[in-house]
Amino acid sequence: MYLWRPAFTIIEILIAVIIISFGIIFVLKIHSDNHEQIVYISERNKHSLQDSLYLAPNILRYHKDEKTAYDILQSHFKIREDKSREILKRNSRAVYIPEEVHIIPPPETPGPTAIVNEIKLKGNHSSIYWRFKIQSF
Repeated sequence: MYLWRPAFTIIEILIAVIIISFGIIFVLKIHSDNHEQIVYISERNKHSLQDSLYLAPNILRYHKDEKTAYDILQSHFKIREDKSREILKRNSRAVYIPEEVHIIPPPETPGPTAIVNEIKLKGNHSSIYWRFKIQSF
């Protein structure tokens, strides 16, 4: 008497290997896409910290200028250390300030009025910041 033992055939094993290979390829593609996004987000975060140097009150006068962080901060701080001064001079961004927007409530409706300025910092990781100044309530 010959007993049949349940076993996988070579075709079933090949199909399983192909399915697993496609799954691994899909997971690796997702991983590489996420890696690129993680690198981009971490670089953006580094630049956002540097961008905060450009948000001084006098930034609005530098429309279409390439400025260093030192140019912006020298009127606000006395930077005596040469190394700090050089680091600030190496950090530069192109500054664009579009026309300011006046926010006014509809006629005969009480509400605040404000001026909104957009600050665009151009470079490898461009940024846009908004400055709101409430004029009256």
